[in-house]
Amino acid sequence: MLSPKAAETVRATLPAVGGAIGEITPLFYDKLFAAHPELLRDLFNRGNQANGTQRQALAGSIAAFATALVEHPDVRPDAMLARIAHKHASLGVTAAQYRVVHTHLFAAIVEVLGDAVTPEVAAAWDEVYWLMANALIAIEKRLYEEAGAADGNSWREYRVRSRQTETAEVAAFAVQPADGGPVPAFRPGQYVSVQVELADGARQIRQYSLVGGDEGALRFAVKRVDGEPAGEVSRHLHTEVREGDLLRISAPFGDVQLDSAERPVVLVSAGIGCTPMIGMLADLAARGSERRVIAVHGDRDPASHAFRAELEQYTGKLAAGESHVWYEQPADDRPAERTGFVDLAALDLPTDATAYLCGPLPFLRAARAQLVEAGLNPADIHYEVFGPDLWLGA
Repeated sequence: MLSPKAAETVRATLPAVGGAIGEITPLFYDKLFAAHPELLRDLFNRGNQANGTQRQALAGSIAAFATALVEHPDVRPDAMLARIAHKHASLGVTAAQYRVVHTHLFAAIVEVLGDAVTPEVAAAWDEVYWLMANALIAIEKRLYEEAGAADGNSWREYRVRSRQTETAEVAAFAVQPADGGPVPAFRPGQYVSVQVELADGARQIRQYSLVGGDEGALRFAVKRVDGEPAGEVSRHLHTEVREGDLLRISAPFGDVQLDSAERPVVLVSAGIGCTPMIGMLADLAARGSERRVIAVHGDRDPASHAFRAELEQYTGKLAAGESHVWYEQPADDRPAERTGFVDLAALDLPTDATAYLCGPLPFLRAARAQLVEAGLNPADIHYEVFGPDLWLGA
């Protein structure tokens, strides 16, 4: 909770800081990477830096956290903090790095806002920063301890046991620890980070959802992303990694996890967003769950639909499982009402269900709106988005 004096100052200056955050965050990253080029090379996603999405996500999270502090001083935005903390833990972010960020972020704030940053204003926003940073540090510490990596280093070498082509753009990798030890426990819906060394020596990291685990192995899927430089890791995995190769992989993390309740569950995905849903379905089927499970997926066409067979296989094993698929360009004789974009309004959805969403941001927004319109509790609608979360604070 902010001190009363700081809360008053933050409330008064939030419009100015929020209005300038689009200038502050690019300058911050420029300063950070000039002082610590290894962070851009080996920690931050270079593709997201190049297209600006990481900067937008940082700006949104800072503004959302500050707004929450002044508008709801007795309620900490734990959902937002958990999402950021899980991503940080998957990257191996340490407490010491928050001081590095503080140095360059506040230098950028002062440079952009100039004389408006009085000692009183600086002290108030310093309080905001450390409230957020210390909350994240505490959550990340707990996550590291749960992963058996108290020092923040959860990385292990895994050997690729098998590689399977799912579609022309998607490959699934099954990996097992190279040290012969057991695979880590994970919750359906979680992801792992994969770090690869690229041709220029950079060791870039990306997150990939787990689609299940079997016989001492973890399975994750990678969609090849064409373009420069956003798909540099996915292209490397597709073109360079084969059975027997070694990969550096983190412990599983991710705040979007299948709950253990017995009430109905609705899984809604589009494109490669099917991967965490397949992981959830695999778990439900393996446990012989009697929950009502409604799996909904949208894709470009049948040939682009990764894990299409698994979707039918897992829902078919469930006592109360059903699947609904929409294709924009159907290659078979599909009914007109299942052609085009996913339409949740066409389904009879239980209002007491827990829902999980994954796909492009416009799809997530449309799907959430339809679920709320159908009567689901907004608090029971959870989403996973690949890349920087531009929905934070929305």
